[in-house]
Amino acid sequence: MITTDFVPGSPCWIDLGAPDVPAAAAFYGAVLGWDYESMGESEEMEGGMFRKDGKIVAGLGKLTEEGARSAWMIYYSVADADATTQAVERAGGTVRVPPRDLDEWGRMAQYDDPLGGQFAVWQPGKDSGVQLVDEPGSLSWTELYTSDAPAAKEFYGGLFGWRFSDMPLPGGGGTYALITPAGLPEERMHGGLMELPEEHLALTGGRPYWHPVFAVEDCDAAVAKVTGNGGSVQMGPEDAEGVGRLAVCLDPSNADFVVLAPARG
Repeated sequence: MITTDFVPGSPCWIDLGAPDVPAAAAFYGAVLGWDYESMGESEEMEGGMFRKDGKIVAGLGKLTEEGARSAWMIYYSVADADATTQAVERAGGTVRVPPRDLDEWGRMAQYDDPLGGQFAVWQPGKDSGVQLVDEPGSLSWTELYTSDAPAAKEFYGGLFGWRFSDMPLPGGGGTYALITPAGLPEERMHGGLMELPEEHLALTGGRPYWHPVFAVEDCDAAVAKVTGNGGSVQMGPEDAEGVGRLAVCLDPSNADFVVLAPARG
């Protein structure tokens, strides 16, 4: 489970780069019950925060990188963004955005892993991350689709100290690796990693990609809101034993995310 103590290596923030900020705000408001709080609508900066029940759950900004696809970016908490950047480069990754301060709130950087999967880190200042997790309408899991699971484990395990435990998928569907932050028990698992052939990674032209999993009360109702507001469904809804009912979705700009109604224990 994801918590808000944000130990090193745990997911702490997510934001969406969207070509149409008002349209994205309306879509996620309808699907997840989020309220959008604009931080500015100038030519230089357009974006803001999403809140659920008054608590910040995500960020939203204008997609400005030429040729980039609309996508969610997942940030992992680190003690030192500069040291992490050096470790990324030593391990064969690429720096997309060098470490930089966001006023007194914290220090961030963005990277590509050695196969091209994009992710980011956050060194907390006054702000440690999102304020609501593991509740309906908030981040509950992070997931990497990659064409080379052993390489991904080596890179991210070396970078963050993550531990991996493999779980066979039903019906001979391969293996799913569960991710736990360094030094924490397995009930603190925060994500998973799954190997897929490059032809199944069409969203990114064969490159790996991370996406967020959002908890919802009712998966089928959430899917109906996705499709009713211009989004689409890549997979599901379907039941995953011991996990819950889930669906892999695309918003109207093809940013991917998962909705999950957790299994009731």
